[in-house]
Amino acid sequence: MKYRLAVFDMDGTILNTLDDLADSLNVILDKNGYPERTIDEVRSFVGNGIHKLIERALPVGSTEEEIDRVFGEYVPYYQAHAAIKTRPYDGITDVIKTLKENGVLCAVVSNKADGAVQDLCEQYFPGLFDVAAGDRPDINKKPAPDMCNTVLKKLGMNREDAVYIGDSDVDIETAKNSGMDEIIVSWGFRTREFQLSHGAKRIIDRPEQILDIILER
Repeated sequence: MKYRLAVFDMDGTILNTLDDLADSLNVILDKNGYPERTIDEVRSFVGNGIHKLIERALPVGSTEEEIDRVFGEYVPYYQAHAAIKTRPYDGITDVIKTLKENGVLCAVVSNKADGAVQDLCEQYFPGLFDVAAGDRPDINKKPAPDMCNTVLKKLGMNREDAVYIGDSDVDIETAKNSGMDEIIVSWGFRTREFQLSHGAKRIIDRPEQILDIILER
């Protein structure tokens, strides 16, 4: 076994959340008189947390007050509508189950609001994650290493025994900043070309490859 802990990103890595993110965003944008955004625009906006999503979605020149107000409306709306079209990527649940069966600890670290992270883990992956951490005001968001460091501390793991699994430039930087090896998945919200241009060292195309790497099959 190469690693004893697998730390997963959520959006674009274990869950395809894009439609629910976009649908919720457009409801709130329309309610406030702003132009709606396409699915591809929303795809490019996500990765740095909900506040940054709102900032990117609003028209250029929007004030901090406007951004904060729309953010305040979006968070509860999205949390109530986060599991309508959202689904696990094919094969990922079986991969996590197999890791657990082989004694590998599993965690989620996401820039999504912590309440939504906890709810989605409970709904789609009940009992499969040893720790789940989302965005909270008392901890720095990814790509800062704080969330990963907290997971390592909670689980009593050394970073050299852990691998970080994600799909975006934020995830590549998170792994680097956390001093952890990376696995970057190609099925998420970013293209392989984008990932390579942002320094991805190891890209996989199928969830089963996670087992090949971690369990050294």
